[in-house]
Amino acid sequence: MRSLKTALMSAFLCVVLCSFAPASEETPEELKNLYAGSAVLMDGDSGRILYGKNAEEVLPMASTTKIMTCILALELSDREEICLVTDTAAAQPKVHLGMRTGETYYLGDLLYSMMLESHNDSAVCVAEHVGGSVEGFANLMNQKAKELGCEQTHFVTPNGLDGTDDQGAHSTTAADLARILRYCIGISEKKEEFLNITQTLSYSFCDVSGNRSFTCTNHNALLGMVDGVLSGKTGYTGAAGYCYVGAVCQDGKTLIGALLACGWPNNKGYKWSDMRRLLDYGFSHYEKKSIDLAAVELPRVAVLHGISDSVAVEMERKDEAGTKLPGEKSGGGAEAVLSVLVGADEKLTAHIRLPETVEAPVTAGSRAGSIEILAGKDKLEEYFLSYREGTGRFTWSWCLEQVMQRFFFFG
Repeated sequence: MRSLKTALMSAFLCVVLCSFAPASEETPEELKNLYAGSAVLMDGDSGRILYGKNAEEVLPMASTTKIMTCILALELSDREEICLVTDTAAAQPKVHLGMRTGETYYLGDLLYSMMLESHNDSAVCVAEHVGGSVEGFANLMNQKAKELGCEQTHFVTPNGLDGTDDQGAHSTTAADLARILRYCIGISEKKEEFLNITQTLSYSFCDVSGNRSFTCTNHNALLGMVDGVLSGKTGYTGAAGYCYVGAVCQDGKTLIGALLACGWPNNKGYKWSDMRRLLDYGFSHYEKKSIDLAAVELPRVAVLHGISDSVAVEMERKDEAGTKLPGEKSGGGAEAVLSVLVGADEKLTAHIRLPETVEAPVTAGSRAGSIEILAGKDKLEEYFLSYREGTGRFTWSWCLEQVMQRFFFFG
């Protein structure tokens, strides 16, 4: 009986949800000759990196920086706010709008100027308005980067021009850059506004006085190359080379590509070639699978010396500090579904980690173990398990108390 119980417990401890062949760690043939010095292909829904080439190498990122500038401006300001052009903003080098000191512009118009034409002066004007200064805005950018888990990213300028400060050079990694765009298009409360701006092909506006008018054209050439482009931003400096980050959605699959050091003049087209290859590989080799965590049967944990023989457990999503996240309780609601892109040569598994036995007493709500969702060797999510119910310890005093209660009850 004991051996049967152990066998059943072991079966529960590795719940296989979908079966595929073992994963291959070799670089796919289609991606062996990318031009980019650093590249990442990410599942835009889960954040899982599907492919990386020097993905964690720290490099300058040029005007791809402006995706962070744009999303922060949208989150921290109103698009109808009026921005005053300072000497610093007006002095920014090309590519620039050509604004003049003392002019005023609506913040929303400058975001189109910054994202469609990559105007450096517009980015600085926005940064000074939102952050009080370029340095103040850079602090906001770095704070947001840390919140997003971008530990190898450091912002110095809001427009992506090369720069350094006491903490280091203006730089990121392809992995971090993809994480930032994922936040912009899918997580931020201002994601719809961000998408509307970056999908716009042409935009016209005037300064607040109405004396000067401008028309901006979107330089994200990927918009005309493939279907389903959600967003994208180009970049170039002499130190960074050509850079690009973009997102595409087809057939319910969202892919994000990030390219750094992708050629120098006269190789401006390398980034488009690399991006097409990343997308073709991702869409042809990965399929979306959904895991309903509510369908994963959790075993009861046997209790030693307890009033009850066993206790039930439940899944509850918590952050790294163990704090409960509102609205993410799993195991019994629609929010327990996790969708992820999975390769044909991978296994999608849920590994339950629980003790075989626990010593009484057991407190309801205390930590019991965890369940990890894996795609191949990649951990996608971790859900902590807690005891759904508690039980006291079986003692002689407890027995005597029970006898006394029954004696007086029947008496």
